[in-house]
Amino acid sequence: MRYLLELSYNGANYHGWQIQPNSITVQEIIESGISTLLSEKISVVGAGRTDAGVHALYFCAHFDYKDEIENKADFIFKLNSFLPTDISINNIFKVKNDFHARFDALSRTYQYKLHTEKNPFLVNNSYYLKKNIDFNKMNLAVLKLFNYRDFKCFSKSNTDVHTFDCDIKSAGWKFNKTHWVFEISANRFLRNMVRAIVGTLIEIGEGKHEINHLDYVIKSKNREIAGYSVPAKGLYLSNIMYPKNFLLNE
Repeated sequence: MRYLLELSYNGANYHGWQIQPNSITVQEIIESGISTLLSEKISVVGAGRTDAGVHALYFCAHFDYKDEIENKADFIFKLNSFLPTDISINNIFKVKNDFHARFDALSRTYQYKLHTEKNPFLVNNSYYLKKNIDFNKMNLAVLKLFNYRDFKCFSKSNTDVHTFDCDIKSAGWKFNKTHWVFEISANRFLRNMVRAIVGTLIEIGEGKHEINHLDYVIKSKNREIAGYSVPAKGLYLSNIMYPKNFLLNE
C-alpha cells in the first residue's frame, strides 16, 4: 500500500532533502524514523529536493508499506516522537499505488522572505538587507518573467536536466507586516532558480539595473550575467499542487 505524508521542516540544520553521503538530510531522518516505527526498512520518495538550509512550510513524500495503517493519528504522534523538533509530520493519506510525490506534482510554490529593518525574530529565517529597495520597480520587473520559458540563466551550473523550460504561473512581492515576501509558482523549478531570480530583482530594486535588464539576463542564458544567489535561510517551499482524486476513499 502506498501512503502520502504531508510534512514541514526547518532546513537550517540539514543539507537539503535528498540523502547524500557524509551529510545529514531531511529524507534520511524521516526514513530512519518510519523504519524504526514500522520495524522494517522503509524508503521515502520526496516531491523534490530542497537545497541546504532551505525550509518547507509544506512538503509531500510517499512510501510503501505492506500493512494497513489503521490509526493514522497514532501513527503521526509516534512518528513525530522519533523526529527532531525541526521536522513535523502533519498528515498521512492512503493514495493510489501508482501515485508519485515528485512526478505527479502539477505545480510548486516558493516564498522568499526579506526584511529591511533589524528584527531579532526574523534574523534566522529571513534575509536582512540593510538597503533602500524599490519594491514597486521589482514588481514591474517580475512581469518580464511571464514572457519567457527558458530560464537557463537562473540555473545552477552543471545541472543534469534535459530542459531549462519552466512555466511560471504567478510571481510577485507583497509586504507582510514585518517583512517582504516574494511568492512564485511554476510547474517546475531549476536548482537555485528562485534564489537567483530574487538576487537579480534585488539588483534592479537597488538601482544597479533598469527593468529591461531582466530581458537581457534571460536571453543571455548565462548564469554569470544574472544576479547573486540570495541566502538559503529566506527560502521556503510553501505549496505543492496535485491532480484531483489521487487519494483513495476511506
